[in-house]
Amino acid sequence: MMPLIEFMLASAIGLGTTLTFISSHWLLAWVGLEINTLAIIPLMAQHHHPRATEAATKYLLIQAASTATLLFATTLNAFTQEEWSITSIENQAAITLIMLALALKLGLAPFHFWLPEVMQGLNLTTGMILATWQKLAPTALILQTSHLAPPNLLMTLGILSTLAAGWAGINQTQLRKILAYSSTAHLGWLISISLYAPHLALLTLGIYVLMTTAAFLTIKTTSSTKINILTQSWSKNPTMMAAMVLILLSLAGLPPLTGFMPKWLILEELAKQELAVPATTLAMSALLSLYFYLRLCYSSTLTLFPTTTKLKSPWHRLNVKQNMIAITTISTMAITLLPLTPMTLNLARFYF
Repeated sequence: MMPLIEFMLASAIGLGTTLTFISSHWLLAWVGLEINTLAIIPLMAQHHHPRATEAATKYLLIQAASTATLLFATTLNAFTQEEWSITSIENQAAITLIMLALALKLGLAPFHFWLPEVMQGLNLTTGMILATWQKLAPTALILQTSHLAPPNLLMTLGILSTLAAGWAGINQTQLRKILAYSSTAHLGWLISISLYAPHLALLTLGIYVLMTTAAFLTIKTTSSTKINILTQSWSKNPTMMAAMVLILLSLAGLPPLTGFMPKWLILEELAKQELAVPATTLAMSALLSLYFYLRLCYSSTLTLFPTTTKLKSPWHRLNVKQNMIAITTISTMAITLLPLTPMTLNLARFYF
């Protein structure tokens, strides 16, 4: 694809997200979501591979269904109370449909089955955009309307997402599918707390985007797409794989890494709200995700790929073409931000 076309598509993706961010009218937010969707589809299908074409087609159909449901729900609300404002929804059927449509767009359970299949058909760069940037606009709409939604609906979606993603990711061997289930699990934590503490949901989103970006950049550097390829990467680039292990453990939420911060604060807030059962369920579901993260760590560092020679051949070395300064900075932030919890928490409160 020509650099000019890539620049135009990237600009359109940014424009769509920005329109959704600044909108206070449902039609403008819908336009932003549509621009966002239509701009990423050419990036998905740019390699002219059957899997890429299938992924782009599935993504188009899913996003069209979710935005159509969103438009129908907002029209229903406007018909009943003559109001198109995002924060003025009194019709319970409309707000329920809106939340379900946004859950479908984000890939939350029980609407998460499309996300791993679409992710598997994409290259790592486009998959990173789908797992990070494409989550921003729908999440912004959820954070603006979560106080209007039924509390049981949001908590149910969150717990289902963490449990379903944990169970489904256990038997996966494809790294892109594992990261897709990781996305569903992290967004489950986010939507569970969005009603009670939107600033924590915003903090969770920011840290998730940071950790997932670091994971995708590291995987792209080592050219790993499956676990059996990951086992060969230690002899090629041990420094990068050591960083990969720490990033995976941070995604799992183990202290003293950055990923522990949102889980710790969310469980604390749920305990303050006297929601002991949901908090316990979320904590137990994190153990399911921890299993497949530890399996990736074991495969990448504690096992060596069988070889007939003990020497490292020069053609086994990686040809790293990415900006190592960016990878190093993002990876460091994805690992070491836990001591800055008070500052990041106050920064998130500033926006709510």
